[in-house]
Amino acid sequence: MRLAFGIGLVFSLSASTALAGGDQAPLQIVVSRDQQSLVVYDGDTVIATSNVSTGKPGHSTPTGIFSILEKRRFHASNIYSNAPMPFMQRLTWSGIALHASNHVPNRPASHGCVRLPDDFAKQLFKMTGRGLHVLISDRQLVPQAISDPFLFQPIVVQPALLSDATLRPSVSHLPEKPVEVATIAPQQVEKPTVEPEQKPPIRILITRRDQRDITRDVQALLNQIGYTAGTIDGYAGVQTLQAVRSFQADEKMAVNGLLTSEFLDALYLKAGKGKPPNGQLFVRRDFEPLLDMPVTIENPEIALGTHFLQFQNIDAATGKGEWFVMSLDNSLPGPMKKRLGITVEEDASAFNAARRSMGRIILAQEARQKIEELLAEGSSLTISDLGLGQETGKGTDFVTITRTPPKS
Repeated sequence: MRLAFGIGLVFSLSASTALAGGDQAPLQIVVSRDQQSLVVYDGDTVIATSNVSTGKPGHSTPTGIFSILEKRRFHASNIYSNAPMPFMQRLTWSGIALHASNHVPNRPASHGCVRLPDDFAKQLFKMTGRGLHVLISDRQLVPQAISDPFLFQPIVVQPALLSDATLRPSVSHLPEKPVEVATIAPQQVEKPTVEPEQKPPIRILITRRDQRDITRDVQALLNQIGYTAGTIDGYAGVQTLQAVRSFQADEKMAVNGLLTSEFLDALYLKAGKGKPPNGQLFVRRDFEPLLDMPVTIENPEIALGTHFLQFQNIDAATGKGEWFVMSLDNSLPGPMKKRLGITVEEDASAFNAARRSMGRIILAQEARQKIEELLAEGSSLTISDLGLGQETGKGTDFVTITRTPPKS
């Protein structure tokens, strides 16, 4: 009883703190299917906990990285006979959500959603906002503070300090009179504080390139060097294929219209772009695409793994903030590994797994600068081998669905 009271007290205090001033706190929600539990974190601090019921066999709750897309106090399922789903917080447009229920046993019992006890669901609803991240995993994930040169920090512009000293005549201009040297007492200049700009957080995804990313670059480069490849849309239509064949013929290559590695190397070299990139960086804000830039992944035969990082706690004096990381288990299917050229899988529970993956990502300075100009409290970074995924679409953040490794 004392434990239950303590958790409830922490929850109510945290809720009022998070809502002070109308600003949404950069919280994280973690659901464990094995533990049938939900934990709310502020950085690495536990704010609240609850038991839950996830999907029963045949209707399992997906694991991965989600964010709250929609909130409704009163909602009825459009899949399961208008079943009531009060205090609904949608995670996917395909039907997965957090919601209140009067039946939350300590075991999987839902049709895929995450059921919450009524009272807890009401309090959680008050604490969250659209875009707040929810991670679902089999094992319990715990955020850890992380520091690494790869991680972004906001660009801070310090005010310039100008001297107000008046120039005096030089000694050579006053040869017959003693020279009085003026001294200027140093002014006590207070260290300027940096007020963090209130701007929406951004969502960053770094992943491997897919065929559309490659085709889009091919179209842009062919157009740049004089071959008419048409609209840069990532789809290899008739005009694009004709431009590819023309380039292959001019370069004495096999004329087949295929975007082979040999063709890509030759095209990038001809355009003066160096080696073709094998990764892509995407940025969204308020569920809308913002940036889309290539990156290079070193040792691409090693899986990146699936890592989620959140940025918060910006210091008003320095303008710098903290990053917290969680690494998720993700078992890539064989055909996907073959297509991506992955021969070594990443162990999410290994020491410094996220830091090792970040150390293999080469990012152009231009991309880094743009991101650091946009970085705000509550921004996040996902690193994954899986690309954009089917659940990432119009009106979403980056949704990453993971695959649970087979249990021994």
